[in-house]
Amino acid sequence: MGEPVKRAYDNSRRQAQVRATRAAVVAAAHELFVARGYTATTVDAVAEAAGIPQATVYRHFRGKRGLLTAVLDVVAGGDDEPVEYQHRPEVRAALTDPDPAGMLDAFARMHPGVVARSAPIQQVLAEAAASDPEAAELLALARHQRHTGQSRIARQLAERGALADGLPEADAADIVYALFSPELYRILVVERGWQAERFGNWLSTALRGALLPTQAGPRS
Repeated sequence: MGEPVKRAYDNSRRQAQVRATRAAVVAAAHELFVARGYTATTVDAVAEAAGIPQATVYRHFRGKRGLLTAVLDVVAGGDDEPVEYQHRPEVRAALTDPDPAGMLDAFARMHPGVVARSAPIQQVLAEAAASDPEAAELLALARHQRHTGQSRIARQLAERGALADGLPEADAADIVYALFSPELYRILVVERGWQAERFGNWLSTALRGALLPTQAGPRS
């Protein structure tokens, strides 16, 4: 008789439990950070709100900085899928749009949703950075990563020869970074009450006007 066939170990249930635990902790951390601020929120409070042992929170996130990093990742992508923002299908589709104006329009349409999710926690981080060295370091890292990621838009335009005459790629990257800033969204949408669709349309026009040659103009 042949040897019994060994059954492959299925750890999908365990993975689902881990993911559910992480999601519960991130949701609790997000709520507490926004309600109390970064400095006043403790790992113990997050663990209690999530109904998870404190040791489990430390095992998954190592501490409060890890919690905030996880919250920032989730609000940027809109879910807890382990896929970097730049590799998400909608971002890849925008970057590969053969029409430079179409690429800018696609990012302008996506941006209000992204920043609406992330603006409150970004504000928490900015406020904490004024007095908390750890928060200041994380804010600087988040801004650097945002500039690096958004610079890909300028790079695509430069590689296609689609930038406005005399506009260096580095300046184009800075313009994209400024127009996509959470601060600008906060001024126009939160403070001035613009609707997200209006903001997205204005952003598309501003991007095309600042980055593309004059003859590119608005799309029909």
